[in-house]
Amino acid sequence: MDRIAKGLDQLLVWFLLIQMTALTGVVIFAVLARLTGNSVAWYDEVAAIQLAWITYYGGAYAALHRRHIGFDSVLLAIPMPYRTYAVYFAEAVVIGFFLLLAYTGFQVLVVLEGVYLVSLNWVPIQFTQSVIPIGALLFVVCEICSIPNYLSKIEQGISLEHAEIEEEVETELQKAQEARS
Repeated sequence: MDRIAKGLDQLLVWFLLIQMTALTGVVIFAVLARLTGNSVAWYDEVAAIQLAWITYYGGAYAALHRRHIGFDSVLLAIPMPYRTYAVYFAEAVVIGFFLLLAYTGFQVLVVLEGVYLVSLNWVPIQFTQSVIPIGALLFVVCEICSIPNYLSKIEQGISLEHAEIEEEVETELQKAQEARS
């Protein structure tokens, strides 16, 4: 499971970096084009699609690292073994939702067959909207990969949210001490 998680981590990091760099390039190009009086018609569509892709794939990346919305404080207040049951229930709900999203996303792709972008009439909308089912399935895989570590921490009474906050507080305290020295 760790090998899959590490591979997904690298794949998503590179994909997101490329998308963010490309989006930055598109925005800069569009601004320069407008400044010279030669605005491009495809900018709005392409930028919106790139933002959607960054959002969906970024969500999968967040799931892999358990940085999405969570309720560790509530879970830690639940006594064992009910806490474990609550985690399994919550995971089943989240995974079920994203499987449903993937299923409906595939249905949408079937409906969109033969439709192309307005400004780039050679780009199929199926390609641009493939982010819905692919992103949903990636989220499920990332969620499943992160369950063992998350469950272990929750069963030990360790909050991933609190650990991150405590680490940040410690870092800031060290910076403040260094500044005084």
